[in-house]
This record gives sequence, structure tokens and C-alpha cells, in this order.
Amino acid sequence: MELPVVAAALPALGWALHSGLLARRLASARRDPLTGLHTRAGFTARAERIISRSPNALAVLVDLDDFKAINDTHGHAAGDAVIAATASRLATWCSRHGIAARLGGDEFAAIVTDPAATPGISTLIEALHRPVSHGALPVPVSASAGFCHLTDLPVRTLTDALAAADAAMYAAKGHGRRNNTPR
Repeated sequence: MELPVVAAALPALGWALHSGLLARRLASARRDPLTGLHTRAGFTARAERIISRSPNALAVLVDLDDFKAINDTHGHAAGDAVIAATASRLATWCSRHGIAARLGGDEFAAIVTDPAATPGISTLIEALHRPVSHGALPVPVSASAGFCHLTDLPVRTLTDALAAADAAMYAAKGHGRRNNTPR
């Protein structure tokens, strides 16, 4: 191959490699490394698309109760196991009917296109409260969850749906750790 052809091809090859690396970095930045779930940035765009196409969608917010006590009592590895198990349980519950995300710390969110296609809210609540195996001991888990059916909103936006689910979640926290009925 002639030198001018090689010299002309090198910048194109460099840009192609750079583009591939950038695409991989962006994709990994939109996924939480511990859980594999979408981060807030990755969740937002997809959730907004789901909401625009699914008028019967359900917004879900989940917050682990007393998570600091898990880390303090059982160690950070146990805390990571609880985070990973919670993420898996939420993603399994959504299945292919929605999207789950870890918003940060011990807070999770999901948007489900058709709530009737899920195993049901009570099944999710039960799953979120199952102990997590870590080492030889089960780690007790408690979570509060809030739900918002988009049909209950005057304006169907992701912001309004998450705000309503957040209010329901804190109302559930106020009524006891395991009192997570849909509002």
C-alpha cells in the first residue's frame, strides 16, 4: 500500500476508534456498575418515551428503609448485596414490560407500560421485603414503595408521575415500614 493512502486512512481509523470508545463510555455511564440498572440519565429518556406511548403506565419509586443500619451492622459488602438484590427484584418484576433504574444510593424507580402485565404490586412488595443471603446469615430488608398510575394525573409527565409516586412512598413510610399499599 502506498504511503499517501496509509497517511490518509490513519485519521479516519483514529476517529473510528475514538467514536467506539466514546460510545462504550456513554453506555456504561448510563448503567449503574453495581446493579446493571439504568442510572437516572439513562432512565429519564427511556421512561419519557414509555410514558408518551403508554397512557396506562405505572410509575414506581422504592427506597430501602434504614439502609445505613444494614451497612453498620452487616458491613458494606452486605449493603451492596441488598442493593443488588433489590435491583434484581425490581427488574424481574418489571420484566420486559418496563424499565427499572437505580436513581442513587438506596433509591430505585421503574416505569411499567402495562401494570396488568406484572405479577402485581403486592408481589413486588413481598419481594422487596425478603431477606438477602450474604455469607452465612440472612440480612433483613425493608423497603417503602410508592406508586402512581398515569391515568390519575391531569398532565402525564415523568416529573409529575415520579413526584406523585414519591409522595405515596413517603405516606407509606409514615404509616409504618411495611405498609406499602398503592395510593
